[in-house]
Amino acid sequence: MRLTKYGHACVRLEDGDRVLVIDPGTLSEMESLSDATAVLITHEHDDHIDIDKLKAVRDSNPALTVHTHTALAATLGDGVTAVASGDTFTAAGFTVRAVGGEHAEIIDGLPGCPNIGFIVDGLYHPGDSLFVPAEAVDTLLVPASGPWLKLGEAIEFVRTVSPARAFPIHDAHFNDVGLDTFDWWLDLKGGTDYARIPLGESVDLQ
Repeated sequence: MRLTKYGHACVRLEDGDRVLVIDPGTLSEMESLSDATAVLITHEHDDHIDIDKLKAVRDSNPALTVHTHTALAATLGDGVTAVASGDTFTAAGFTVRAVGGEHAEIIDGLPGCPNIGFIVDGLYHPGDSLFVPAEAVDTLLVPASGPWLKLGEAIEFVRTVSPARAFPIHDAHFNDVGLDTFDWWLDLKGGTDYARIPLGESVDLQ
């Protein structure tokens, strides 16, 4: 399975002609959706879903499947499949399990919206949450920055999930100094094989 990092929280998974994209938002590139066969969306914030971009791709490719939580699926209309925490389903030929359910709190219970994490053949994309799933995770996509997150929490998240490897996502808020600082700490204290995938580049997962 090949993993490609796009802007912010968007990643693309490929295995042969199977192409699955997670969280193609307004901070990610349109090319991430090229020839996609399925899309997973963790929640409704625009850095995780670009509705206009998604509509254009669905109009040009009606066979594209989209999976997201129930409330967002209802607003996106026909052809979008609602999933709930605990569901296991197939998207683009990949086995996917939905986990979690709530967006991480910023303050005073806000934003208070649903957030579904996805485990795809051992790779975990948590969206905007630090939910720790019960099952083992081979590859963790760890959020690096956001108004709901601090560095120590990201490190504890990686330690608790205890993946074989971790790559950062949700990093558009950082300049180069912030990226370097996050990477230095995660490499030092994360307790796993940690590396950053440069924007638009790929790694092959065994």
